[in-house]
Amino acid sequence: MKIAILPGDGIGTEIVAEAVKVLKVLDLSFEMEAALVGGAAYEAHGHPLPESTLNLAKAADAVLFGAVGDWKYDKLERALRPEQAILGLRKNLGLFANFRPAICYEQLTHASSLKPELVAGLDILIIRELTGDIYFGQPRGRRTAVDGLFPGAEEAFDTMRYSRPEVERIAHVAFQAARRRNKRVTSVDKANVLETFQFWKDIMIEVGQQYPDVALDHMYVDNAAMQLVKAPKKFDVVVTGNMFGDILSDEAAMLTGSIGMLPSASLNDRNQGLYEPSHGSAPDIAGQGVANPLATILSAAMMLRYSLNQPEAADRIESAVSAVLSTGLRTGDIWSEGTQRVGTREMGDAVVAALVGNTSGKTITTMTKS
Repeated sequence: MKIAILPGDGIGTEIVAEAVKVLKVLDLSFEMEAALVGGAAYEAHGHPLPESTLNLAKAADAVLFGAVGDWKYDKLERALRPEQAILGLRKNLGLFANFRPAICYEQLTHASSLKPELVAGLDILIIRELTGDIYFGQPRGRRTAVDGLFPGAEEAFDTMRYSRPEVERIAHVAFQAARRRNKRVTSVDKANVLETFQFWKDIMIEVGQQYPDVALDHMYVDNAAMQLVKAPKKFDVVVTGNMFGDILSDEAAMLTGSIGMLPSASLNDRNQGLYEPSHGSAPDIAGQGVANPLATILSAAMMLRYSLNQPEAADRIESAVSAVLSTGLRTGDIWSEGTQRVGTREMGDAVVAALVGNTSGKTITTMTKS
């Protein structure tokens, strides 16, 4: 099993180090190879996704990714910005299905921004289509307007588009995932105003007929955004396009207590995948050792389950994370009165200890919020 390790920028190097540490204590044989990506790669090679890094990712069974980006690169031309690395990996690896589970651990119900009774037991899977929509749609660019409200004015434009095969394949992924869960799919669209999403809705209905055991409902994206904070537990599997999925998955992250708890998987049709935390590179706290590594560690668990065919190892990691949270250890983003604040490395060490059975004797002390 070959894993490409791409830590990236900011806190990426810190959190990926903890996930690698966790993987190394499993009784499994991995070949791991690291490479630069994002801003770090731009500094060394003049491009955020060098050919050597891309070739490594293509040859691997899975990619464990940290985060990319830093404010100091904001003035670079778009093609050289660190964020283009993740888009390039998605495109070149054919990663079309993004899985973002939003699970509220029992120990973190009070860390959520919502009332505990609204999030206790929360378990949503958001499936985001990754290859279409206005992220990649052509034509795009800037021009002088020839019509509209202000003819002759400079304007920018992007094109929202989806083909039938793109929608069909993400629909099948969603229905098949729902079969392994509670057999409910909510398709999120904006069919009332966008032809693209009327097309999306029509295809979802067609594909849904092949899954009579799975209930399908439809929801406009504005209503879905409201329902996620009003009654989030009504959702099981949510499937939507690239733009809406980007927004809704980050909203769902806050239901869990912190985006630092949200892992993700991006898969192609061969189950080769890129696994990353849903948060960013957080350059403001990079190097301070305070970032939450749990989303990255849980992403590694998803990697074991979906790409490396090691579901038992994935279960072990997820159980270890739950056990650590039960001891009261918390990074700053999920800290509350009565729990113990720890740093990135300490949290990783605790998960390792839980994996090897060395969880006894921990002393939990109350620490004041700094």
